Formats: sequence, C-alpha cells, structure tokens
Amino acid sequence: MAEITTVFSDIGGVILTNGWDRGSRREAANTFHLNWEEFQDRHDLTFPAFDAGQITLNEYLDRTLFYRPRSFTREAFTAFMFAQSKEYPEARAILDQLAASKEYFMGAINNEPLELNQYRIETFHLKRTFLVFFSSCYVRARKPDEAIFRFALQVTQRAPGECVFIDDRPLNLECPQRLGMNVIHYQAPEQLRTELSKLGIKAVPR
Repeated sequence: MAEITTVFSDIGGVILTNGWDRGSRREAANTFHLNWEEFQDRHDLTFPAFDAGQITLNEYLDRTLFYRPRSFTREAFTAFMFAQSKEYPEARAILDQLAASKEYFMGAINNEPLELNQYRIETFHLKRTFLVFFSSCYVRARKPDEAIFRFALQVTQRAPGECVFIDDRPLNLECPQRLGMNVIHYQAPEQLRTELSKLGIKAVPR
C-alpha cells in the first residue's frame, strides 16, 4: 500500500453539522410557518443549481420562498440558515492535529452553496484545517459524481493511492474508491482514529 500523503475530507457530517439538510429545512418550516411540501418541492428543484454555484443565495430564496410576500425578511431567514451550522469538536480536533503536524496535505471535498460555504469557512476557521476547498460551488461538480474527485486529484497532482477520503455517507465513497483512493466511512471520532491508523497515518494523540 502506498504511503498516505494527502487527506481529503467532507465537512458537513464529519467536523460540522450539515449546513442545510432536511432536518434544518423542516425546522425552518416550523419556525417560519411554511407549507412544508411546497417549500420542499421548490427546494428540490432549485438546490442542485444553488449547490453547484450556478445561482446565488438570493436567487435560491426568491425561488423557494419570496415568490410571494412573507411575514419575515430574507435577512431573518438567512440568519436562521447560517445558525444551523455547529462544530463537532472531537472529529475536528483529529483533523486539526493532522494539519498541525504538517505531514499531510489537507483538503476538503464537499457539496455546499457559495454563501453558506464561505460563511462556514470563515466562522469556523476552516483554513486552519484545510489548505484547499474543492467545494461544489467552486468546481461546478458535486459528490457523489466522479468529476469532483478527479478534479481534486488533478489539481493537487496526487496519485489516488496516496490519498484518503473521509465522508459520512457511503454513496460518496464509491467513486473515489473506484478511482483507487483509500476511503473511510466516518461514523465516530474513535472509529476515525482507528481507520486512520490502519492506513498507516501517524497516530493522532488523544
């Protein structure tokens, strides 16, 4: 097995909560008294373009909510969206320790709309952990598609076998594994430590 030089990781579901998942949208529907089915249908039709950086946050809100008058402002709704992001400190500490060792190239591969992605990078100081962000909004490709992983390998000039990719969703691991990357299905911090050790990545102190 090739020596691991590069650690790629998802963000939402590993070191942060998912930024705008179904649970968050359901909570928004309850908080802002929205018709859930109508909101969800409009989200499903609009989100792929939003996630891929093809439309802005304001355009997403126009299509999903503000196509008619509302009793709340888009600023209030945007603040609610951003407030859904929280840190998972134990998993974050593991990746931070790998980054601090300076022995591994650290990169994020994540699906995220532009404004939310930039908010999370800045608010949670993610540049402390990752040197580069292969986010769907930047590269116009989304997991689980192979294109986003090929792009990350090409830009970093890494061979697949020297890379590991961490994600909490098994579907997102299938393409990188077919490309020859090592993969870890993230489930818990201690499990992540164990899986990293199996790949020969130097022990991360507790």
